[in-house]
Amino acid sequence: MSFFKRKDSPELDNSVPDNSSGVSQAEVANRLGRGPATDQPVESNFAFQSTTGHPTRLSGIGGDGLLTNSLSGLPSAAELFQFKVRVHRRFLEDAQDEIAMVSQMSRQALTEQVRALTSSMLQEEGQALPLTMRREIVEGVVSEVVGFGPLEKLLADDDVTEIMVIHSKLIYVEKRGRLVKAEETFQDDGHVLRIIERIVSPLGRRIDESSPMVDARLPDGSRVNAIIPPLAIKGPCLTIRKFSRDPLRAEDLIRFGSITEQMSNFLRACVAGRLNVIVSGGTGSGKTTTLNVLSSFIPSDERIVTIEDAAELQLQQEHVVTLESRPANLEGKGEITIRHLVRNSLRMRPDRIIVGECRGGEALDMLQAMNTGHDGSLTTAHANSPRDCVARLETMVLMAGTQLPVRAIREQIASAVNVIIQQSRLRDGSRKVTYITEVQGMEGDTVVLQDIFRFDQKGLDSNGRVIGALKPTGLRPHFLQTLIAEGIVLPKDIFSA
Repeated sequence: MSFFKRKDSPELDNSVPDNSSGVSQAEVANRLGRGPATDQPVESNFAFQSTTGHPTRLSGIGGDGLLTNSLSGLPSAAELFQFKVRVHRRFLEDAQDEIAMVSQMSRQALTEQVRALTSSMLQEEGQALPLTMRREIVEGVVSEVVGFGPLEKLLADDDVTEIMVIHSKLIYVEKRGRLVKAEETFQDDGHVLRIIERIVSPLGRRIDESSPMVDARLPDGSRVNAIIPPLAIKGPCLTIRKFSRDPLRAEDLIRFGSITEQMSNFLRACVAGRLNVIVSGGTGSGKTTTLNVLSSFIPSDERIVTIEDAAELQLQQEHVVTLESRPANLEGKGEITIRHLVRNSLRMRPDRIIVGECRGGEALDMLQAMNTGHDGSLTTAHANSPRDCVARLETMVLMAGTQLPVRAIREQIASAVNVIIQQSRLRDGSRKVTYITEVQGMEGDTVVLQDIFRFDQKGLDSNGRVIGALKPTGLRPHFLQTLIAEGIVLPKDIFSA
């Protein structure tokens, strides 16, 4: 017996309960159907074959609808998966008239309903499963209804930092810096598309044949990129870069070996002293994490405006205005770019402007903001070294469509940027700040850079781990007088090699 009234049941009540008057969660569950199964113990015929090929009989089912003993022959993963699909399909069929009510239920209440349906279907089919397998089925179905399906377990795993869906039957994850194949799979391409839709729809984004690529984020801030056919040949492709539930702090980066205590104190002084900082690095090198740590050094009495394509930054201060760009609609209108938001932020009386990433013409607006009284601004850029970062900034300024001579662009960079932090992902998967570099000014047509801290790599050990040390170069930055004027005095030995 299903916990929903079947459509073909003579007892069917077609009226949908009205929850506008604040019906309690328990009442919603009661009006939707019955709660957890309370059937008396019954003799259960075993439907799955044991490893010997002979059926195995079980003693019965307990009062909560769960088996109290175990099976000697367990169903295969394929059989278990197919049963979960049947439970999910039955749930959707039974709940289609009450789907609005289902969306109002808590996850716990929904879990109770799915558990009851699972017990009912096992009895109808004469099947029995051990407790752990029942729980797996129930959790899987609930994840399909209100969560992200096969991705739920991976998203809950703190060791997983990145999830890469190649196609419906192949998922890779990054664990502790290494790529490994995941056991989880989707049913088919349609299943992947449904999960992508569930991610992007609440954000007002869309993905279809006319717009087959999308950037989005999960409720916890994790970054999501999806691309579907016809651009993705093998099927819908999904990439999720997870962020820590608790934002990492400087102490965490020191513990991980990403920076030293000397470097942390220096960066804290740079941010507190209102220097303009750019975090440079390759894809997946940890730029956003470092930017989050830098933002934690901003005093709480300052007004901060953050600008991103998809809001990812996890600032701890209270006075933060978060802005997010918007893609064009179906008619190709209504697009709001990062550049538009940077321009608008200048009218919002910001003490600090933080741009999640400069990718194009917004670099020119960012440099102008840094040069016109918005000191202490922070941003990131894709580049492989501090010198490459300067060249990349030049290119992005030219992308703004202005006909500025290269020397004028370089003078803007030399005047606006004080510090470049180079973030790198090394061969062993570790992420480190490999350079902290001062932008000292112009010498002829060249922007002068000077390394203050540097990672000195010696090689690899027998386990493939990088051998090296983060240490100061022994040179003192020219902007020390600026920090002193702000009341910040660094220990003399902080720059000692």
